[in-house]
Amino acid sequence: MAAGNEVSSTYYIQHHLQNLTFGNHPVNGWSLANSAEEAREMGFWAIHLDTMGWSIAMGLLFIWFFRKAGKMATTGVPGGLQNAVEMVVEFIENLTRATFHGKNPMIAPLALTLFVWILLMNTLKIIPVDYFPVLFAKLGVDYMKIVPTTDPNATLGMALGVFGLIIYYSIKVKGAGGFARELSLTPFNHWALIPFNLVLEIIGLLVKPLGLGLRLFGNMFAGEVIFILIALLPFWAIWLLDVPWAIFHILVVTLQAFIFTTLSVVYLSAAHEHH
Repeated sequence: MAAGNEVSSTYYIQHHLQNLTFGNHPVNGWSLANSAEEAREMGFWAIHLDTMGWSIAMGLLFIWFFRKAGKMATTGVPGGLQNAVEMVVEFIENLTRATFHGKNPMIAPLALTLFVWILLMNTLKIIPVDYFPVLFAKLGVDYMKIVPTTDPNATLGMALGVFGLIIYYSIKVKGAGGFARELSLTPFNHWALIPFNLVLEIIGLLVKPLGLGLRLFGNMFAGEVIFILIALLPFWAIWLLDVPWAIFHILVVTLQAFIFTTLSVVYLSAAHEHH
């Protein structure tokens, strides 16, 4: 009985951590993966449909909320939605002024998009872990992970987008030659130490997107695992632990959105600075 419970618990955890994967299987062709093994066999180009779907849905929700607030904006007594949106916009404006020292009108809108989008995706974690998997199972969909930021493909994808902007603005602001000189003559301004400088600077440059993506993924994935483990406990223990952990996690999901946004602005600020 104990062995059966262990197998059941292992299957439950693995099932909840498996994405809905679509790809070209060597045997089945283009199809949905029926197991984690099939998902691995589909290779690098397989797509996590749940990650894509929920992240796009949260992006559309973000646009809808802010568009609705903009259309309802009034110079009189603002409503609750307008107050909430204005608080977020003011918060991001203050964050950008404090951390970005260049002149670029795109940085504040980018920071606002990153913060709200990541916050909405993270907040999906507050929904009970069994709710959507059970609902979609009744519709014939075997796997459904609804929190995109528990998938490294999503977090590293956003981080690579920020990294692309870092490279773009570094070259645009400093010129290709200026960017190359910064990499080769920092921190030691001597031609003999150029190889050493390049190793240090290139590693430091590559660590930025890795740190951004893996930090967000690691924190959100760990929280997801804890929610799943709590769901395996007896009914009374679930209520005893799940509610406090969910309340605590409200702080975590907000903090992780804040950290990702702040570091992105800091890195982009450095890309605009001349050394």
